[in-house]
Amino acid sequence: MKTEHWAIFISNTSPVRAFTDALLQHRPPELLEAYRVLKGGLFSSQAVDAFIEEEVRHDIHVLNPNTEQELRTFSSGERKKALLSYLLKQDPQFLILDNPFDNLDQTSREALIGRLNELAGQMPMIQIISRKEDLLPFISRYARLENAGMVMLEAPPSAKDAQQSQFLGTVPPPLVHKTYTEAYLVQMKDVTISYGEKVVVREINWKIKPGEFWQLAGPNGSGKTTLLSLITGDNPKAYGQDLFLFGYRKGRGESVWDIKEEIGYFTPAMTDRFRGYHSIEHMLISGLVDSIGLYVQPTKSQKQLAMEWLYLLGMEEQAQVAFVSLSPGEKRLIMCARAMIKHPLLLILDEPTAGLDDASAALVVDLVNKMAEESKSTIVFVSHRKEAGLKPDQTLELVADKAGSRAVFS
Repeated sequence: MKTEHWAIFISNTSPVRAFTDALLQHRPPELLEAYRVLKGGLFSSQAVDAFIEEEVRHDIHVLNPNTEQELRTFSSGERKKALLSYLLKQDPQFLILDNPFDNLDQTSREALIGRLNELAGQMPMIQIISRKEDLLPFISRYARLENAGMVMLEAPPSAKDAQQSQFLGTVPPPLVHKTYTEAYLVQMKDVTISYGEKVVVREINWKIKPGEFWQLAGPNGSGKTTLLSLITGDNPKAYGQDLFLFGYRKGRGESVWDIKEEIGYFTPAMTDRFRGYHSIEHMLISGLVDSIGLYVQPTKSQKQLAMEWLYLLGMEEQAQVAFVSLSPGEKRLIMCARAMIKHPLLLILDEPTAGLDDASAALVVDLVNKMAEESKSTIVFVSHRKEAGLKPDQTLELVADKAGSRAVFS
């Protein structure tokens, strides 16, 4: 067959799993009828996760047979490189690329684009795509995936078509107003973290003032998670460092919970596998008691505050809807609001737009900007990609180096 490449644009409610299963089982939609007799390979984060699960359960190293290193310890770029190598050894006649650049830093992204460009002349590819900026350069045919099937497009949709925010009113105030009089929330002076002989970050000097809006950037493995874990109290290597948190030197005898009380935190991993049956009202209120899901009877004032947030998000009619039934974009909005509901001194949002389509990502960015503008909370926003429309005051970028990542400020 002629080597042609498709981009299938999706939203966060598109039936992607059913679509890929049909393609791999020789039941393609009409527009892809030519693929019915072809053997396909699936390149996706979900495929990597399945291999990791197999490795954990049965100690079977499929993607990494020549090393004892666990696949789950690989960087995102290394995992996807191993998956692509494995798929090509299976001699597929076409590849399905399901959001291939999710969770990749710029260097890994460019390396993957280069390899796919090399393969483009050898086999057809179907790119399933949420973000317009991820469109591969050799794609020539376009469609949109809907519940009813594929709809042909003359050209790729513009990212500008993403839904515009319609938040109602202002960010609700907290139930309890906190007073903080110190000059800095966080102070790191010449912080260097090593694991064995490997230096992860070196000589980091970072001061975070109350009310600032920071973006934390850097490639996979550069130490972003390490820095965050120092702040949240989850990393024992914080002891012995010149590190001050919320006005106190680390190691003064505080517990992890003393630190977490001052922090609001969200990363998609918190809810990706969450199966509890809780209403979105209760999920919001759980941010006041630092649990994921509510396991105590809420007070009248807590319920009122939750409704104010739902009004802001335009979701007040859905207060009793189960959180697990929401779309991925709606879940992210609720969880960002949950992290902010108590107006913490420090709000950390770790990759809140990862895996979202353009419309949903734009809404999350708009909500974060609004929370930064209308509250006194300090915000640290972590992301692999530069999100259009994000308005941080400052950026700390970790630049990877053999001697350990260093900090570059802008």
